[in-house]
Amino acid sequence: MSVPYIPGLEGVVAAQTEISHVDGANGRLIYRGGYLIPELADRSFEEVAHLLWMGVLPDPDQLSELKRKLAALRALNRSARSALEGLPQDADPMDALRTLVSAQGAGPGISKPSLGDAVAITAMMPTAVAAFHRHRQGLTPVEPRPDLDHAANFLYMLDGREPEPDRVRYLQTYMVLLADHGLNASTFTARVVGSTGSDLWSAVVGGICALKGPAHGGAATAAISMIERVGGPELAESFVVTTLDRHERLMGFGHRVYRTYDPRARILRELCRTANPTFYEVASRVEETALRELARRHPERPNATNVDYYSAGVLQAAGFPKEFFTPVFACARVVGWTAHVIEYMARDGRLIRPESEWVGPDPDRRTSAA
Repeated sequence: MSVPYIPGLEGVVAAQTEISHVDGANGRLIYRGGYLIPELADRSFEEVAHLLWMGVLPDPDQLSELKRKLAALRALNRSARSALEGLPQDADPMDALRTLVSAQGAGPGISKPSLGDAVAITAMMPTAVAAFHRHRQGLTPVEPRPDLDHAANFLYMLDGREPEPDRVRYLQTYMVLLADHGLNASTFTARVVGSTGSDLWSAVVGGICALKGPAHGGAATAAISMIERVGGPELAESFVVTTLDRHERLMGFGHRVYRTYDPRARILRELCRTANPTFYEVASRVEETALRELARRHPERPNATNVDYYSAGVLQAAGFPKEFFTPVFACARVVGWTAHVIEYMARDGRLIRPESEWVGPDPDRRTSAA
């Protein structure tokens, strides 16, 4: 029986998972244990990491222990520090993150994916991002502080100043919302790497490589670049209409799975309203016109607001340059990547090896024709 080729594997079931589920028809994101994403938006990043890794929200002792482990594993090792020094200052931040994760995880042989490795990778990635941010400026890295929680320490390492609580809240909410999202391209890549029997560090490097692509992880940077070109809220309508008349794409609208408004975008929209009012004033006016015009011009397909649109304003309010939006995304999604690989290897572990359909010449006919 011939199996039809489906470009992009759209609609093809390639995994069974308890980590998360994207209910695109109803606009719901469900995390492990059956939690809807609005129920978790005010939780700490560490709590949600525990949920995705272990299947339950932690009790106070479990949360304290996870925070202790993360704090103890934040520092870059000698290999990663040497790699940092060798990076050109104008390197793409995702290239820098890929390089530093690979250097940190370099070791003898191949180790089986484990929760210990998941914690270690999650702990060091913000350190890598912050260290490269300072490297670009010709500054030495700020060492992590064990007394600060994950999001607060991330911001502290950017400039050496303890961050305001609001900035921590902006980053933490973003990271919770982006920690996992079904079988997206980078998660699928990490699962494929893990299925070969490779180690968890390699699987995460694969996820980083997939996330770097603008069709997956770069949309928030593109969204804020678009908002910066609008010129003010009073110009929002003309900007949208002109852009669409030119058959150019509006960034931050439409999603491969969601048929309605992205539930993460709803949360980030309200957060952005107070976190970044200047951005919000323009972005909300652009959104209003964009949703109207896209529905009128393309009634055949949904084009609701996606997570990238307002995450741009939230990350800017947290203090990140737009070139670092995708690395911050990776620092959140690494929890999902590692949870998926560990789950797959424990549940199935079969090498992921789909078929391809041959569309080249028939060897017999080629020989006969000659």
